[in-house]
Amino acid sequence: MLTSVQTSESPEAAHAALQAGAVPLGGGTYLMARLNDQAGGDLRLVSLRRAGLSGIDVEGDMVALGAATTLAEIEDDDRLNYLSGCVRSIASPPVRSLATVAGNLFVPQPYGDLAAALLALDAELDVLGADGARREPLERVVTDDLRAGDLVTRVRFTAPAKDAFRFYKASRRRLNSGSIVTVAARITIEDGLVGDIRLVLGGVARRLVRAVGAERVLLGAPLNAEVVAQAAEADVIKPFDDAYASAWYRARVYPVHLRRALLGA
Repeated sequence: MLTSVQTSESPEAAHAALQAGAVPLGGGTYLMARLNDQAGGDLRLVSLRRAGLSGIDVEGDMVALGAATTLAEIEDDDRLNYLSGCVRSIASPPVRSLATVAGNLFVPQPYGDLAAALLALDAELDVLGADGARREPLERVVTDDLRAGDLVTRVRFTAPAKDAFRFYKASRRRLNSGSIVTVAARITIEDGLVGDIRLVLGGVARRLVRAVGAERVLLGAPLNAEVVAQAAEADVIKPFDDAYASAWYRARVYPVHLRRALLGA
């Protein structure tokens, strides 16, 4: 049962509330819906809306997103146009005006499409913890979780080179749908061969998947249908049943959507 909502005016105040057992509230687009549907023990929330955690900073190719920055703010920023396809695949415009960057990092699959994109971009998190501020790779956090009471304050990454970032999401409908298969990739082609690749999958397991097996197959190879088909067999995925698709269907269509993401066909 929800017992209180505290509004913090600084990152330090928000962190103190988390240390005392409160749960962070960003836009509430995922959390509040679950509170309405599920009964539970006493719950205290701390709102991050006024904690000074919003904003987008771009210096050269270095990007920093405040944890409470909304998806709509990213969508409207021309400096981040390589993320626009990803952001527009998430929910609907009213939801994106509330949903936050950090909130999207911690929702369970088949949601968290921005998290997939940021993981493909090798993002890092600024975290305020019991021992002070530190920086964590997003990859560690999405596979191993944060420590209890930690507060994400910013997400940092290097902007991809022109045409180096690719994002594809298969879903049942255009708006307000979880992922069936999501593919996010940062990829470069040199002399007709894959020179560098970082590939992340959503919707095919209970957590995001860094597709290292597929990366090994693709690296140094020509980017064609035969190689992509081999890459689709290189990782162990653990798809699941939900209201959007069955585990069988997800496994069946994953190679198709990987090909569409990387080859556009």
